[in-house]
Amino acid sequence: MGIPRHRITICTSCRHRGATCSPGYDLIKRLRAAIDAAGDAISEEFEVSGVACMAGCLHPCTIAYHSTRKATYLFGDIEPDQDIDDLVAFARQYAGLGDGWCSSAERPGKLGKHTLARIPAMVLALEDSEVRQS
Repeated sequence: MGIPRHRITICTSCRHRGATCSPGYDLIKRLRAAIDAAGDAISEEFEVSGVACMAGCLHPCTIAYHSTRKATYLFGDIEPDQDIDDLVAFARQYAGLGDGWCSSAERPGKLGKHTLARIPAMVLALEDSEVRQS
């Protein structure tokens, strides 16, 4: 297996309001298993990992999809028990998008309405008249 070209990062600090446990770790395990079970190219395309905080505390669980030269997406209010199929469907969709760009209406399930941020790929200004996307 080569180096994954895409990453899914899940906040491991998020707590559901009124709950005492962090659901991020459970979401990491469930999403890894679902992507592996998909059995197609996405299982080798994606790395799923956690991070201590994504500053989305009012919208737990938060999850980001990112890759070099692609827009990054941050989603919130993700339910580990209910949203796995939509997260896997978006992984497939994101892998197939050259620049990572899609409209909210194109995102599966509730992801279109639960997008906290879409961050464009980094743009480097080399000179006043020359810009390179990276």
